[in-house]
Amino acid sequence: MPRLPFITFEGSEGSGKSTQADRLAARLQRCGIPCILTREPGGTLIGESIRELLQFAPHNKNMTPETELLLFEASRSQLVREVITPALERGVCVIADRFSDSTTVYQGAARKLDREMIESLNAFAVGDCIPDVTFALDVDAATAELRMRREPRKADRMEQQPADFYERVREGYRELAAGEAKRFVMIDASGDVEEIEKQIWETLCSRFPVLAKVSNP
Repeated sequence: MPRLPFITFEGSEGSGKSTQADRLAARLQRCGIPCILTREPGGTLIGESIRELLQFAPHNKNMTPETELLLFEASRSQLVREVITPALERGVCVIADRFSDSTTVYQGAARKLDREMIESLNAFAVGDCIPDVTFALDVDAATAELRMRREPRKADRMEQQPADFYERVREGYRELAAGEAKRFVMIDASGDVEEIEKQIWETLCSRFPVLAKVSNP
């Protein structure tokens, strides 16, 4: 059997990327395709500790962009070597809710750190572990904010950024996708959840025949 793909989901907070990652993982499981769903930051014990520090730790208010960048890369490096690469080598499909593109956009386009430095750190963290396809869910900042307000949970540090930050995030993803059109698939995330799921599945089946051969529940 051909190697199953490494699939990543990207987008701003409130874009629906986590929902679509969950739905894809559930569909693959129903189809009998071995898969794991992981997330960034997190996905390992070390990564989850870093996630807590980045998002909710009471002493993270004064975290500098440089510190933020290095913490994301540390979590990613552990995730790649402990989880993602071994799973792919075992013949398992890997779905990641965020990966290195998030750092390129959030710490690069939005935080305005040096792009070349970020690309170098990303390369060091991931090695040759590059996604086969990346779905970037695109939604305007107003819609994203409305969705986040509907969720009955405490907003994390990244979700408390000002509106112009998220506009830079959105433009950053668009620019990144335009430069890597073969890997990126831009998805209008303002529509119906089921229709978006269908579009994602049809794209995957067209790109990976091994998925097209399984039943479509």
